[in-house]
Amino acid sequence: MVCQSDAMSWVITSLALLTGLFAGALFAFLNIPIPAPPELAGIMGIVGIFLGYQLIQTLDVGIDLLALLSG
Repeated sequence: MVCQSDAMSWVITSLALLTGLFAGALFAFLNIPIPAPPELAGIMGIVGIFLGYQLIQTLDVGIDLLALLSG
């Protein structure tokens, strides 16, 4: 059984993918460069940043840098 929040997450993810596909197709159709890394290594770097962020959130570790810098 899929809970409602999981279903909504998949809907949002699917809509984001479709929006990205549409935007990419539009950029290609208009012959303008995409505002994203054009190579797999750049895309994997973005995926790595996301996964690293999720890892720290899951482990519940980290510091509040803004609080440290402000006082």
